[in-house]
Amino acid sequence: MDPIRGFGIDRVAAAAEETGGRHGGPILRMENLDTDLPLPPEALETTRATLEDPKSNSWLPFTGDLDLRAAIADFTAERTGHRYDPEREIVITAGGMEALLNILLATVDPGDEIVVTDPTYAGIVNRIRLTGGTPSFVPFLAEDGGWRFDRDALDAVVGPKTTGFLLMSPSMPSGGYLDEDDWRAVCDLCRERDLFLIYDSAMERLLFDGRPLVHPLRFDGMAERTVIVGSLSKEHRMIGWRVGWVAGPADTVSDSGWVHVYNTTMPVAISRFAATAVLRGDQGHVAACVAELEHRRDTMLSGLPGWPLVSAAGGWSMLLDVASLGFEPEEASQILLDDAQIAATGMRGWGDEVAERYVRFVFSAEPVERLETIPDRVAGTRLAEAVATRA
Repeated sequence: MDPIRGFGIDRVAAAAEETGGRHGGPILRMENLDTDLPLPPEALETTRATLEDPKSNSWLPFTGDLDLRAAIADFTAERTGHRYDPEREIVITAGGMEALLNILLATVDPGDEIVVTDPTYAGIVNRIRLTGGTPSFVPFLAEDGGWRFDRDALDAVVGPKTTGFLLMSPSMPSGGYLDEDDWRAVCDLCRERDLFLIYDSAMERLLFDGRPLVHPLRFDGMAERTVIVGSLSKEHRMIGWRVGWVAGPADTVSDSGWVHVYNTTMPVAISRFAATAVLRGDQGHVAACVAELEHRRDTMLSGLPGWPLVSAAGGWSMLLDVASLGFEPEEASQILLDDAQIAATGMRGWGDEVAERYVRFVFSAEPVERLETIPDRVAGTRLAEAVATRA
């Protein structure tokens, strides 16, 4: 357990609760991935209607009911052109992170290196370590106010111990995006060096500025070496329902399914009907949420001109380069909480050298009218003084 470290969210949240109680001020809660965005219309209605169905309180089936797996197969086929066999190639899990740990346990041996981006969600980095693997980092580079996936670093990062990639786009916490050329470079390496890809699809439609969804399954030869980890917690905001899945080649998914059974025994039965209804329902709510999230990002960017924010290409959060202002991430996080009543998490442990420069602002739970108060909140803080000096 020596290399396993906390990700700071719980500490910042606890401090925010204490600070709020002490000062009584309206703290901006930008430290965790809660959201105030509305649920899909089917979620609550179907959950309420099926509470008394015996299947909502059953252990079985251990790997998820077939109707939900078929809905996932159709849902995935619509955007990738590849349809998974619901019986053999999909397993339902208690959230996307359980799915991720299951597939890592099923594919990673001690000493294996798994390539992730820097930054990457600390929960992903530490799950690799929990399985005995080693995360190997390919940087996102902050350029022209946004992120660029460092394709030139791939050859140096992918070494003899590398067995696979674990990537998401847009990525968490940065909002970094892999374009067509980025995915082509990754997929070429997977084929040339016989590597697998674990693709975290949780945020794949949450893209800003008209960016297209580029899916790795659409590249030649990737269906047989890609495992998709899916979730209803981001695009569909159904955090508390804990619905995730693994989809991929039958043998690998079977292995992951047994890890799931001996890990949690079953998915969340009470969520099965709502999850199926949402996946088969009108997906227009996703576009509405993307528009709102993009508006929130733009509100922050326009309200803090000159601040070293790196614009997110999608997702729920954005990063501030506090190292360029002369601060450690923990120090900057404390200043934001104490002096500006903003709860934000330092990114140490969320990757490597790149991540350690940043503090994360999550904008999924704060409406525009509250985000508009950020400039007044930070005015006069040491961070603002450093921005002025830097300019």
